[in-house]
Amino acid sequence: MFKMPKISKIQTPDWIREGYDSPAEYAKAQGKSVDKKPVGKVYKIKKCPKCGGDVRVVLSNMDSEEESNTGKQWQCKKCKWSGEKVKEEEVDEDTFLDYMDKLEEKE
Repeated sequence: MFKMPKISKIQTPDWIREGYDSPAEYAKAQGKSVDKKPVGKVYKIKKCPKCGGDVRVVLSNMDSEEESNTGKQWQCKKCKWSGEKVKEEEVDEDTFLDYMDKLEEKE
């Protein structure tokens, strides 16, 4: 005879049992921080850490000692900054599409 595996019972979340309307309200009342992340697909926009301008990847051979071995060298279009650490911004789809439209207008 085939035995079904035992399934645990579903428990009511604490925020419902204590009378809160949402998990965010419950977390706020408990003193926990609530992370506000964009809903849906998240896109990353890379910006210059100095001026906030657009950056692009610099392709080069990795023979010279002054360049890093990671292969991720960036250069700013505005201020000509170059380096490895860029500022990343997480945005939703609408903001990303607006950003891409502005880039196309510049070129």
